[in-house]
Amino acid sequence: MRLAGRIGRSLGALLLALLCAGAADSLRDVLPPLPPAPSAHADDVLFADDFSGDLGRWQPDTPGVWSIRQGMLRAELPDERQRRSLIYAGDSTWTDYVLEFDVCMMRGVDKGAVVRAHDGRGLGVDLRGGAYQDVVAYARAWRQGDAPAINPDAAWNHVRIEVHGRRFRVWVNGDLRLDHALTRTLHGRIALAAYTGGTGRCTVYYDNVVVRTCPAP
Repeated sequence: MRLAGRIGRSLGALLLALLCAGAADSLRDVLPPLPPAPSAHADDVLFADDFSGDLGRWQPDTPGVWSIRQGMLRAELPDERQRRSLIYAGDSTWTDYVLEFDVCMMRGVDKGAVVRAHDGRGLGVDLRGGAYQDVVAYARAWRQGDAPAINPDAAWNHVRIEVHGRRFRVWVNGDLRLDHALTRTLHGRIALAAYTGGTGRCTVYYDNVVVRTCPAP
């Protein structure tokens, strides 16, 4: 009887673990309600996409990572460390502009975008969740600035990146977090990022992407 009881408890624990694992995996597609899209005026909008159509205006650098799910852009990478993918849009001649988007990380930490992306260069903005809760800007391997920024997982966060001349500013959920100078003036299109980092996992959603001309600071 004792042996049968121990076997029964073991099987029960195994079943519970499997059910929990299945529930966690299902969270990849259980999203909170999307916030309203930012207003877009025709006279200053360079590019806008709410992903109600297809990805015809986007160019991913890796096949099989990016897709549209229920009117949102979804990226999922293999569960391996330091894997990444970018999906590009826009014009390589853009210089001064504002990029806004909504982002929701379901699994992982790193999410964000690149502005002035051209020939392997650009300004990368990484909104890090998990234990980090910050936003970091990079130009290649050189850190251009960082600041605390609360951005819960499984919640929509709004990011605004502004580049004008040698100055860039980053807002997270309406709060200005970065305001720094760049070492050089670049030009290029935009890219959205998927990155597994050290956690080795990434499922992330984007929506309401808008690029506008940038007013003088």
